[in-house]
Amino acid sequence: MNGALDVATAALLVIGGLFCVVGGIGLHRFPDFYQRTHAASVTDTAGAGLMLLGLMFQGGVSMVTLKLILVLAFLLFTSPAIAHALVKAAHGHGLALELEVSDDDANPPAGTSESGGGGE
Repeated sequence: MNGALDVATAALLVIGGLFCVVGGIGLHRFPDFYQRTHAASVTDTAGAGLMLLGLMFQGGVSMVTLKLILVLAFLLFTSPAIAHALVKAAHGHGLALELEVSDDDANPPAGTSESGGGGE
């Protein structure tokens, strides 16, 4: 039983660590503020949550596990709310979402219509 618990703990810690690494890469590589905020929010919630869950398995039934549950509950309530407030404040201050539009999509050739109406 103890071996299975150690394997489950190790798996949760590794998966949580991978979420954190992927989120850190996303913070570095995403070009837009909104995408970076999404990467940070997912990393904070999923990565740290899985790692805390793995630590709870090792703690057993104890005061440490109760404290970890309280930390996890605080994290699950505050992280999405903070990310939402941050994005809403940025949008309210006029930070526009950067959409990639190629020149071909913005300026269709003469004689064609976007609605498919059949030309001139």
